[in-house]
Amino acid sequence: MSFAGDVKTELCRGKLGDKSAAQAEACGVLLYCNRFTLDQVKIVTESPAFAKRLPGLFRKAFGLTFDEKGDPGTPGKRIFTIGDRAKLALLWEVCAFDPSDPAHHINYAVLEENCCRAAFLRGAFLAGGSVTDPQKGYHLELATTHLRVSRELHTLLLELGYTPKETTRKANYITYFKQSEAIEDFLTAIGAPIAAMELMNAKAEKLLRNGVNRRVNCDSANVQRAVTAASRQAQAIERVLAAHGRESLPPLLGEMAELRLAHPEMSLEELGRLCDPPVGKSGVNHRLRRLE
Repeated sequence: MSFAGDVKTELCRGKLGDKSAAQAEACGVLLYCNRFTLDQVKIVTESPAFAKRLPGLFRKAFGLTFDEKGDPGTPGKRIFTIGDRAKLALLWEVCAFDPSDPAHHINYAVLEENCCRAAFLRGAFLAGGSVTDPQKGYHLELATTHLRVSRELHTLLLELGYTPKETTRKANYITYFKQSEAIEDFLTAIGAPIAAMELMNAKAEKLLRNGVNRRVNCDSANVQRAVTAASRQAQAIERVLAAHGRESLPPLLGEMAELRLAHPEMSLEELGRLCDPPVGKSGVNHRLRRLE
């Protein structure tokens, strides 16, 4: 199962709230499901947990049952529909939708309590949400076909302290987060703290892995620079010795020349410890520069 599927499964483990919370969650589902019009409600889901939760949610929220429940022909998907006029009229009434105005909106009357706001966001995510596996990246989105709903959701999230972004994709209006902290907070708020913890752990692992990679790359670069410098120094020393001989060098430079040729793999600190008397890195570097 995908990470998004795991999140929805975790969300559906929580018990249904009271009737007001159930109505808020159901309204979120309706505004973010596949179709909610004057003549039909159609909810398609790949989540077995959500498919199991839906009938109980609508019974508690509206006292309604779905007209049809079945396989839409695509493996792993379930479809729920309501086409009965009386049932649809009740949904429109409870959700405070005006049949003369086909543009849906969020009914803030059902979102007065914090628990109802969280329930509404949970329903919206269950019906129209997705979240990327944190091992691959950070992205959570809610997609609806209703422009006004998308704008009102953006305002609601701002009021709750979030900073979402908006875009469009085909006929859908997308509200999304890219910041890992915002996604963690959102998942925790709607009832998926375990998923939020998984995201935090994945982020910590990435930071640790990136830090190790940076150190390894830095060490590799340092080694490569040291090898290049040692090779250059050895070539310079060999040219000096070939042209002038060991006797032409002052004692300290002669010692350093012999040490570098004998130990091309050593660092400046290691060469310094072999000198008699030992010298520091800056002293070794100075003598090698003189030889070059």
